[in-house]
Amino acid sequence: MKYWVFSVLAALLAYTAGCLKSTVLASNFVFHKNLRRLGSGNVFISNFRRIYGWKGALKLALVELALDLLPLAFGALLFKSGQHSAIGATLAGVCLVLGRLYPASYGFRGSHAIIPLVLTGFFIEASIGVALLVVAVAVVWLSRYFSLGAIVCALVLIITAVLMVDDVLTMRLSIIAAALVIVYHIPAMLRMLKKTEPRLSFEQDISYKFDEKF
Repeated sequence: MKYWVFSVLAALLAYTAGCLKSTVLASNFVFHKNLRRLGSGNVFISNFRRIYGWKGALKLALVELALDLLPLAFGALLFKSGQHSAIGATLAGVCLVLGRLYPASYGFRGSHAIIPLVLTGFFIEASIGVALLVVAVAVVWLSRYFSLGAIVCALVLIITAVLMVDDVLTMRLSIIAAALVIVYHIPAMLRMLKKTEPRLSFEQDISYKFDEKF
């Protein structure tokens, strides 16, 4: 009975955390400026790095890491007494991914879920987390597509879960989380084929400064 209660608690917290936007939290508590006005999707990332640099990007990444780590750690802690912490974390990971992709607070229009996938991998097994992190960074860096990084990361999670995870429930939950990401990014895959998907830009650009009003 207690595990049903734990499951509901972990799922609710994780989905709620997924529905929160790191940009909103960072706007209020770190940068004290409405970051959502910089753009959306890949365009937002490019604009953000251009204006705030890599140090600003690191601050934003830390906010998102903290936001995603909390529900995963909570799920793992709830199930720790029965030595099923991986199950609890993976269940939270599924709901966190669901909230990140389909947030009820934003009309079910979300964004990529690379960070939740990678962190979930670390909670399952450190080697899986490392593999997901390396693949995600490499694909995004080389292709300049966040969506492609998310898709490949999800595929790697499915493969590693099937090959390396002994617990059947943890494996199935991992596959569900990965499948959610792949399904969500089908439109992005179609846009990539048509070459209409926006790409990240790592080039230095200070042209925006000429648009500032003094």
